Amino acid sequence: MENKNVILSQEVIAQKIIRIAYEIYEHNSAEKGIVLAGIWDRGSIIARKIADQLKEISDIDVELIELKLNKENPSQVDISKEMDFTGKVIVVVDDVANSGRTMLYALKPFLNNLPRKIQTAVLVDRKHKSFPLSVDFVGYSLATTLQEMVMVDTNGEEIVSAYLV
Repeated sequence: MENKNVILSQEVIAQKIIRIAYEIYEHNSAEKGIVLAGIWDRGSIIARKIADQLKEISDIDVELIELKLNKENPSQVDISKEMDFTGKVIVVVDDVANSGRTMLYALKPFLNNLPRKIQTAVLVDRKHKSFPLSVDFVGYSLATTLQEMVMVDTNGEEIVSAYLV
């Protein structure tokens, strides 16, 4: 069994998601709508939770989509709903930003359009990036060793914990 060093409990994660939703709203309060693009599968769960919070605290129209990519070979990205992203505000959501690779590839389909802006949100930002990615909305920022991994546990639609391995 893996040795789990819990860095975020379920209660703390819920608070972080609320804070991320408020930050997204603060940076986009003048917008009529935004697209939350969750990276399957844990990023999608977090995106749905952020969308629920945004609907409670604002009148911004929230469009929720899901991005699926093979993290081993991420060049092909499938979008759950085809739409024109021209002029849209897009927030790409994932659970953990490790190297930055997954998030960068997830941006690829949006670059075929001319979105108004693209932002990124993660529950945990691990500071050892191999790719040039800066996350806009972060629940928890953590400096780790290169050997350590940050994992997020889910149970259905519930985010149970985030831990260091």
